[in-house]
Amino acid sequence: MSNSSLPALPASDRPEVAARLRDALLGAAFTADGLLELLGAPAYTALARSETVPALRATRGDTPLETLVRLFLLQQPVPHARVADVLPVTACLESGWLVSVGTDEVAATVDVRPYGGPDGEDWFIVSDLGCAVGGAGGIGSREEGVVLGVGGASTTLAGITVRTPVSAALDLGTGSGIQALHASRHATRVTATDLNPRALHITALTLALSGAQAADLREGSLFEPVRDDETYELIVSNPPFVISPGARLTYRDGGMGGDDLCRSLVQQSGERLREGGFAQFLANWQHVEGEDWQDRLRSWVPRGCDAWIVQREVQDVTQYAELWLRDAGDHRGDTAAYEALYDAWLDEFEARKVKAVGFGWITLRRTDSDAPSITVEEWPHPVEQPLGDAVREHFDRVDYLRTHDDAALLAAHFRLAPEIIQEQVGLPGAEDPEHVVLRQHRGMRRATKVDTVGAGFAGVCDGTMSAGRILDAIAQLVGEDPVLLRDRTPAQIRLLVEQGFLEPVG
Repeated sequence: MSNSSLPALPASDRPEVAARLRDALLGAAFTADGLLELLGAPAYTALARSETVPALRATRGDTPLETLVRLFLLQQPVPHARVADVLPVTACLESGWLVSVGTDEVAATVDVRPYGGPDGEDWFIVSDLGCAVGGAGGIGSREEGVVLGVGGASTTLAGITVRTPVSAALDLGTGSGIQALHASRHATRVTATDLNPRALHITALTLALSGAQAADLREGSLFEPVRDDETYELIVSNPPFVISPGARLTYRDGGMGGDDLCRSLVQQSGERLREGGFAQFLANWQHVEGEDWQDRLRSWVPRGCDAWIVQREVQDVTQYAELWLRDAGDHRGDTAAYEALYDAWLDEFEARKVKAVGFGWITLRRTDSDAPSITVEEWPHPVEQPLGDAVREHFDRVDYLRTHDDAALLAAHFRLAPEIIQEQVGLPGAEDPEHVVLRQHRGMRRATKVDTVGAGFAGVCDGTMSAGRILDAIAQLVGEDPVLLRDRTPAQIRLLVEQGFLEPVG
């Protein structure tokens, strides 16, 4: 791959310069909090949409922070003397973070964007100029090897990733290093791979400028750079999942037919996971005429793995093609060329009998169970990020339910999960509601219908009585045969546990 038309990058083998630059950035409050205070919420959020005019208006002064914003975020040339008051300018010029412009100005060679870590860390994400906001943002770049920064997809993956201490983590398709940076907090060793050598270079810069441990950086596609004997407790990937006719843009186009790249990634992950380890991906998948999309995804899951797959969004093929043509800025070029590209996308979908494309999350967990659990569901509703703990708890509940038959459930003790509310739905004035809904205000924010027995059972669960004893009391209260109630209720208890409304005690 050639990146000859892209600007040269700062040296990645000068950690002492990155450390000095980091100290200077922090000293000037060039942080997520500092930017918010300087710019105000409207201009700050506009930057996340790649809109720079509000920030330009807010940085007309000459304070150190304003200088850094104009230099690294707005890609404006700044007088050499002003920069020298803030940064180790000579070292930054020698190592390539800055270049001279004209006779008395300097400019940044990369975008450097403050990024707040989950525990308040002050991190910095490096990306190519003009590409700080990654993923369907309409950056309009047609450079094959361009490296994007933080986008909705990357933050989503970071939020859903299980964050337990591990000895080895793997970030496939690292891009600007966001997932590797997060993994560095809880992994003893982080390996990051990418087909694009420019991405590996930028990942090294991101980690160094953020004060994080260096990663083992390897060039190659998918698992090619990984040795046969290497396994991991965590594998994450925000891959180039876009289903397109060809592979014009390395950061987004997989280069395989249809959704084969995502399928290959999922199927090959099983043998790379250690027992109990997690593999977590973002993915696109085809909705093919005459085929159940859920069955399609179940077929991807490798042997020996539990899976939880959540479809978050579905677009018809015209919406999907338009989204990604705009991402590359094709709609702003020649009309005839745009229409030809659009037609090529639709030809590809028609040939594959694809009627829509789904987007969502795929989580695998290596298990020694003889009966792996595979859950494929659609959940387009708002959730509460970060979801890493909720993902881990989902698989904990899978283990619990797998080892508890109906008799064991009736002998068990449960408590209602925090922040669950009950809604009663029915006609005004009716003696009884038509149905009762339990709704979560945390995590996945699920809602589920229950009958009056289920609602009464959930409301009483505080961990002190077994499920069977609670049902016996309810049977006496409503005049129902306790044996029949014990027979028909475990399925409802199982569902409430599976979806996180009830938590096992002990």
